[in-house]
Formats: sequence, C-alpha cells, structure tokens
Amino acid sequence: MKTFLSIGAGPGMGFATAERFAKEGFQVVLAARSLARTKELAERLTRKGYKADARRVDSSDPNGIAELVAEVQKQRGSIDVLHYNAASARRAALSEQPRDSFNEDLAVNIGGALVAAQAVAPKMEEQGSGAILLTGGGFALAPNADFLSISIGKAGIRALAHALFEPLRDKGIHVATVTVCTLVSPESKEASAWPSSSGISTASPRTPGPSKPATPLRHMKMLRDTDETSS
Repeated sequence: MKTFLSIGAGPGMGFATAERFAKEGFQVVLAARSLARTKELAERLTRKGYKADARRVDSSDPNGIAELVAEVQKQRGSIDVLHYNAASARRAALSEQPRDSFNEDLAVNIGGALVAAQAVAPKMEEQGSGAILLTGGGFALAPNADFLSISIGKAGIRALAHALFEPLRDKGIHVATVTVCTLVSPESKEASAWPSSSGISTASPRTPGPSKPATPLRHMKMLRDTDETSS
C-alpha cells in the first residue's frame, strides 16, 4: 500500500488532500504540532474505513521533521507522496514583529519544506517514483507588508518548487505547488481543489505522477490577493 505523509495537516486543505489520496488507496499519516487535533483528523478518516494515523511534529524543528520522515519510512517502507502544508501566518509589519520570531516563522514556512523534501527524495529516487506537494500562497505573487513572514515564506515555497522540478523529474519524482489566493475553510471547494490542481494524478494509487501538461505550478483563481490559506 502506498503512503501519503502530510506535514502541517489541518482541517482544511490538509485534510481534504489527505482524504482524496486515502480514497485512492493510500495509507495516510497526518503530522502537525497539536497531536490531539491531528488525532481527531485521523479518526475522521478511519471512521470512513481508510487507514490513517497521527504523529506530532514541530515544523520549525529540522531534526524533528527528518526523524518523522525516517520513522514513517521505517514503519511503512516508503513515502510515496509528501504534502508540506505547514505555515506560520503571523500578522505583523516589519516594525511590529518580535525580533526573535523572524527565524522561527521562516523555519516553519520554508525551512521545514526544504528539510522534508531533502529527507524524502533519496528513497523516492531509489524507487524511481514519488511526489512532493507544497502548499503555496498568493503572497508569493503579491507580498503584503502586514504579513511579511508568510509573504517571504510563500515566495520561498514557489522558488523551491521551481528549483526542484526539473532535477527531480529526471529521477521520477514530481514536484508541484498550488498558489492559494483565498482563505481556506474546512470542507470548502477551495480545500478540495489541491489534488486536482497540482498536476498529480490520483486515479491510480500505484503511480503518483504528473498529468498533462507537467509543470511545477498550478494557480487557483485569484480571489483575494491579500488572503492566505488557513488549512
């Protein structure tokens, strides 16, 4: 059975994406900072007959992310699809943001994605297949001074997807990001739009790979430039 790992799983886009892959036969591992809330999401999937469990991870801790990936790989054999969905959406202008929070926000918004991709890529390369999904945001295209940390982070996610797309594609690994330009509420149409917009075909659990045309980027409709995902 193929494995889907969500880091930064929440009740909106994170849950909807995990459920979509669960429907296609993937076993799902949900990971986030709050183990209690993540267990509730996993239980929603298991009640529907899907295989899912929950783990705790602090996305600002690179060692914690690497250990999570290694643990899931050891227990499940492989991670076939990684979804990095963590974000610190702090509202603060440059003069308002606490100085000691800049690095922590960037560690969640882009550092964790880098570590997660680095951790899963070698085994994906060995098996010649896999997918890395990165939740992007409209602030990458239209940065907002009142949401400085998340604007920089989503720009980093966009750059990461573009930078990794070509070299990993040659190794059988698909990299995709969706630029989400609206607030995402649980069970909304925006929450469920990720899998069908990401260039990932979930029609077969055996072959998570690019659909046509294969590009690293898909854009949802620009609804409000200054809103960010809360998923």
